[in-house]
Amino acid sequence: MALGVTIISLLLILNKQLSEQFTKNVRGVDLVIGAKGSPLQLILSSIYQIDAPTGNISLAEATRLTRNPLIKDAIPLALGDNFKGYRIVGTNAKYLTHYGAKVGQGRVFSQALDAVVGAKVARLTGLKPGDQFAGSHGLDAGGDEHGDKKYRVVGILENSNSVADQLILTPVESVWAIHGEEGGAATTPRVSMPMMIAPEEPDKNSGPETGPTDDPGQEITALLVKVRSPLAKLTLPRAINENSKLQAASPAIEINRLFTLLGFGIDTLQYIALAIIIISGISVFVSLYNSLKERRYEMALMLSMGATRAKLFLLLLLEGLMISLIGFAAGILLSRLGLGILGRNVEDNFHYDLNALTLLPEEGWLLVGTVLIGLLAAALPSLGIYRINISQTLADE
Repeated sequence: MALGVTIISLLLILNKQLSEQFTKNVRGVDLVIGAKGSPLQLILSSIYQIDAPTGNISLAEATRLTRNPLIKDAIPLALGDNFKGYRIVGTNAKYLTHYGAKVGQGRVFSQALDAVVGAKVARLTGLKPGDQFAGSHGLDAGGDEHGDKKYRVVGILENSNSVADQLILTPVESVWAIHGEEGGAATTPRVSMPMMIAPEEPDKNSGPETGPTDDPGQEITALLVKVRSPLAKLTLPRAINENSKLQAASPAIEINRLFTLLGFGIDTLQYIALAIIIISGISVFVSLYNSLKERRYEMALMLSMGATRAKLFLLLLLEGLMISLIGFAAGILLSRLGLGILGRNVEDNFHYDLNALTLLPEEGWLLVGTVLIGLLAAALPSLGIYRINISQTLADE
């Protein structure tokens, strides 16, 4: 009983928490534009930060693309370095706004090599405003350190329960500066990314864009794009994929495809767990049936001393109920233990947190189902109490 409850409970909470993480982080992103390759890899690396990018794309080409009237907004991403395994992401302030991440200490970055640290990164690394650190090459800890140019922490984000919590955010110019890009963009005092969509009515007071837009040496990793209409979600990816060197992937399509593949395995495991619970119910039935045969004398003796058959029937039902409740409680504890172990692995590899203390409404229904199976398994053999012949049973003993 405990084993079946463990499997179902673990699958329910894993499915729930992973779905919430995937849904929340992808909200508001209609397309991801990056280098040719696997569209799912592009989504996982750019939105969820849990895979390697498909490559870099030309800043100039990305800038020209974002002038398309079907595109409403675009947020640049530049990946490639990390600090103690936490990714350093070159972007702009709109990334913070998109994920609802607010600065709790300090301020938002304003120039190259400024860094704003996610809440989780700050908690686990001890970074605080004013600290300096050097990034390491690659997306995993252990790469060569860029010791000649260091980031300066200017802000710490409040916890937003989004992917921003596990990132170190900096202007795209920082990535160019660290990797030796030329053109002056790395030292500009403003963060005014050329690939951002200009407003329909330009603000005359905003001043000119800073940084070159057609330097073939400058690259970014991807763009998070919001389109102007539902029709653009369908037509724009095909146009980009067929007529450019870039790739446009739809997060909704790719994540649905991923969950379809995962869902088949999850459903299969849930059916197996349900079969285990049913088998455990049969086991309770057989156990109580054999127990009743062995205890017929005790039952007959209790009946002869004034106990009613209904009372004995209820006592055996209570036995089945206790088995169900103990099995359910043990299953929930084991599922949380398993979730804690899995959560540690997920945190070590992907920096995502799984809340092991969460109780789901679906587990209430699991409790009801477990109790019903236990009561049914106890009720069937307990009906034999009404067929006990008191005098014959006592005489046989």
